[in-house]
Amino acid sequence: MAATFTEEFVEVAGSQIHLMKGGSGDPLLILHGAGGNPGWIRYAQELADHYTVYIPSHPGYGQSERPDWLETMNDLACFYTWFMEKQGLDGARAIGFSMGGWLASEIVASCQHSFSKLMLVDPAGIKPEKGEIADIFIISPAQIQEMLFHDKNQVPEYDQLFGQELTPEQTQIAEQNREMAVRICWKPYMHDPRLRFLLGRVNIPTQIVWGHQDQLVPLECGEMFRDAIPGAKLSVIDKCGHLPNIEKPEEFMKIALDFLA
Repeated sequence: MAATFTEEFVEVAGSQIHLMKGGSGDPLLILHGAGGNPGWIRYAQELADHYTVYIPSHPGYGQSERPDWLETMNDLACFYTWFMEKQGLDGARAIGFSMGGWLASEIVASCQHSFSKLMLVDPAGIKPEKGEIADIFIISPAQIQEMLFHDKNQVPEYDQLFGQELTPEQTQIAEQNREMAVRICWKPYMHDPRLRFLLGRVNIPTQIVWGHQDQLVPLECGEMFRDAIPGAKLSVIDKCGHLPNIEKPEEFMKIALDFLA
């Protein structure tokens, strides 16, 4: 499967943001998680067969610059409303993964017209009442990698994504991404105490997807998101961890394409 996308830098709030873009059709915005943008991988290309897919690297991540004023998740949500305005993405479909799902939730809770349809995949953002969100800042990157999947042997792109030793440049980017995640997700850790209540005003179609064996953000949080967003639906993929789009791409894509259509 040939990857067909372009890369460019776009200026937002005085900062250069790295943007991957490909496909054709209605726009679809992808918001990546705390670990950074994994690149134009299988699920992105399959989505690009149906939509014009936009995958920016968040400010402070990868090759994207960070405005000096951007310190919190709310700052990041404000930044993205500006990004979407400049890219003509107001009212687009959106998918948010993990921290990116939290980000998308903050955006739509404060600005209902931002998206026409929203898909949240194992998002952080709501504090569970019984379980807990794993503290990714006190464990090593290697431990995080082990916790991402239910069974790494069933991940089609595992070797491509994780099977090679990082170059010095890639190591530097990974450390930079981790530093940025700490900056915006640390206090309070991986949640916004207001969010669960603010989501009650969301009135767009919302699909939540969860890996049943997610070791980072418990399924309980998916149920809380479903209950907080009027009309939201929750689909649980069995024998799957935190990244359904990578671990179970066929099941994930069926849910995604059915919902986004």
